[in-house]
Amino acid sequence: MSALRAASVRLWRTSPLTYLALIVACALSLFPIYWMVVVATRSNDVINDVPPPLLPGGELAANVGRVFANEHAAFAYGLVNSVVVSSVVTVSVVFFSTLAGFAFAKLRFRGRNGLLLVIVGTMMVPVQLGLIPLYMLMVKIGWNGHLQAVIVPFLVSGFGVFMMRQYAAEAISDELVEAARVDGCSTFRIYWNVVLPVLRPAAAVLGLLTFMQTWNEFIWPYAVLDANTPTVQLSLSLLATAYYTDYAQVFAATALATLPLFAVFVLFGRQIIGGIMEGSIKS
Repeated sequence: MSALRAASVRLWRTSPLTYLALIVACALSLFPIYWMVVVATRSNDVINDVPPPLLPGGELAANVGRVFANEHAAFAYGLVNSVVVSSVVTVSVVFFSTLAGFAFAKLRFRGRNGLLLVIVGTMMVPVQLGLIPLYMLMVKIGWNGHLQAVIVPFLVSGFGVFMMRQYAAEAISDELVEAARVDGCSTFRIYWNVVLPVLRPAAAVLGLLTFMQTWNEFIWPYAVLDANTPTVQLSLSLLATAYYTDYAQVFAATALATLPLFAVFVLFGRQIIGGIMEGSIKS
């Protein structure tokens, strides 16, 4: 038994080679972000130099000013639209996913397993297959070119429902739900006061994933919106598709577009890491 334990300790012991591999992986992951910042702080005259500049310059303020002054891209308007769209979609997905996940995990009703299979089945259909009929529907109801066209179709997520169902089944005991029901709580009050606090770590992970996916979405907003109502990704594409591409301006706008993602991660990082670690311990 002691030999087995010693072998297990040696297996999980961290070696210098492990640290070296982690350092190399982190450097390769962070270098594109660093290069984006370097280009955003430089002028176009030195971007194509050989060797290229590897240290930040002093042109960030000028490049950012040109980004917001570009009326064709309407970057500030696109930034506000993306904040609105991503926030509304994230709140809706987290709310409905936790509510449906609780129902599928702890409530007993007819057709529960069949409905769950339908939800899981929607995850197997590529999103690209629904773009054309969904676009035709948006045009028919007059939502083409309006923000509700990129909000309403994504207010509920099959992946989110399945994720919350799996988490709720493990994290919430039947005795806890029955005790709350004996105390006279309604089903929604059980969800709000008992279930939702328990699901908060997983909900934070789902919220971050949903916000990032919605924020970075390009194909659907490109198809259904126009230059008068852009998201931040459309504004970036308008900056990059001009006759002359101002790379310093494009990279400065890209750096600004990544700031909300960093802000969300910093604000909810503790809940996110807690949810990931708790899930790994339970598994």
